[in-house]
Amino acid sequence: TYYLFAEEYSNVPLPSDFAAVMATAAEHIFPVLLVLGLFTRGAALGLLGMTMVIQIFVYPEAWWPVHSLWAALCLMLIVRGGELFSADALIAGRRQS
Repeated sequence: TYYLFAEEYSNVPLPSDFAAVMATAAEHIFPVLLVLGLFTRGAALGLLGMTMVIQIFVYPEAWWPVHSLWAALCLMLIVRGGELFSADALIAGRRQS
């Protein structure tokens, strides 16, 4: 990962060591939060931000179909949240029968 950020992803406007650690953490933490339905909107916002950085600075030719799909799914989760089947709903006490 450090090599990739130093060489292939060198256009990212962050120090490569910092970007490598942050991207690795985000790629592991945010999807787990989404599966659990915990902090859904925040996790989706983080993934959308990461997707936009990848789109703009790393693979600008990959908008269609890859990044557009990721962005659409993240936007849906940001707008709607985890809804009924999420830890967020359980924590907020919004259980429906």
